[in-house]
Amino acid sequence: MTVAGTGTRTLLLCGYYGENNLGDDALLLVLLQQIPASFSLLITANDQQALRALAPMADCVARRSLGSVLAAVGQADALILGGGSLLQDSTSLRSLIYYLLLIVTARIQSRPILLWGQGLGPLNRPTSRWLVRKVLPLCTAASWRDRISLERSRRWAPRLPAQMAPDPVWQMPPQSWSGGVSIVVCWRPTSLLDDSGWSVLLSALDDLAEQLQAPVRWLAFHQHQDAVLFDALKERGLIPASLAARSSTIVPRSVETVFATVRKARLVVPMRLHALILARLTGCPMAALSYDPKVEAAAEMADVPWLKLDKLPTAASILSQWLAAADSPADPQTIEQIRTQASAHGRMLEHFLQR
Repeated sequence: MTVAGTGTRTLLLCGYYGENNLGDDALLLVLLQQIPASFSLLITANDQQALRALAPMADCVARRSLGSVLAAVGQADALILGGGSLLQDSTSLRSLIYYLLLIVTARIQSRPILLWGQGLGPLNRPTSRWLVRKVLPLCTAASWRDRISLERSRRWAPRLPAQMAPDPVWQMPPQSWSGGVSIVVCWRPTSLLDDSGWSVLLSALDDLAEQLQAPVRWLAFHQHQDAVLFDALKERGLIPASLAARSSTIVPRSVETVFATVRKARLVVPMRLHALILARLTGCPMAALSYDPKVEAAAEMADVPWLKLDKLPTAASILSQWLAAADSPADPQTIEQIRTQASAHGRMLEHFLQR
């Protein structure tokens, strides 16, 4: 709705915000920077206090209350699904239906709908693919973060104005690598690694820390999932004693803390996509571990060596790759080229807001 007497238009921003995941916080920060101050904002979030720190002037909508979010659609002039992979069923079919209902409700109420910085999928169930094929054409425009999503979108919704650009988080300001002190690992729990797989990784990490004589910082990018990983692996007897003595866990509360941690790294080894992007924006040395094709694609684009978690080589081979990458910062020109390409999301948003 337009606020009476002011001409102010209201936007509803929907995403996985306020869930203690710094990747989604970074996406929201970029999105907020690209929206003119003349708009009034409703933002879905679970943790209202966390949202207030990111967007003090916005009104919070309880994202876990479907009724509240559907009601907010009627209060807004436009709906923006902001960043991530919201149209997917790997989290749950319920999550997918949640976002599809928002799109359908917005379309019924004649609200324009932008899919901003999105990935499409994974969609593992035939029912999921059928639902998305039916609902996707209801959107007004889409900016995708990978070619597979763009191509699928063009098959399923050929009339939907769409484009592709690198993940929007690449648009955050670049930082300066200050020279190496520590090894930083941004690892997450994953079903792709059993105890044997973890032992291979941890053996390589132990040898790396020994050869570099460096402390190891376990950067918990997702507070609830990652912060307990080190202790869980230790309880299973998988962490060598020498590695445990060098290790500490950091639970960052802001993107700035991530930057402050990785800019002092001799090597960053991320599993999460946005941990990779934020670390590369700092220009620090990196070697990635991929649990998903989106991580591989980002690593390739940014000239980061990577390994697939479900096809790990020997610990000696992993160590060799990591030693070769250590203390070798990124090429600033490559990073700036990616940032320029990622700005296409902002242009799509600007065009959408001018409707």
